[in-house]
Amino acid sequence: MVPRMRAMVIIDVASVASEDELHRLLQREFDFPDFYGRNWAAFWDAISGLVLIPEHVRFVGWKPLAERVPDGAMMLADCLDRYRELYRPGLRVEYL
Repeated sequence: MVPRMRAMVIIDVASVASEDELHRLLQREFDFPDFYGRNWAAFWDAISGLVLIPEHVRFVGWKPLAERVPDGAMMLADCLDRYRELYRPGLRVEYL
């Protein structure tokens, strides 16, 4: 049986204070496997081949995340932009 892709996920990142916290949240919300490495190379591997990303991803609390964890916020957005360009042109990502 092929897993069914969720249409939308809303991820509240407002209280995230570190890249490790961010990766733990992403692992939970995107249903990454237990062996997920919690780094950006592992994130890329997970979204590009291990899990089905919902058609619409909405991050709420983006401004506080970008202020507290600027490198992590930038890497997350860059990875999702690249994923959309290479694999899912219809992917909708919002940063609110």
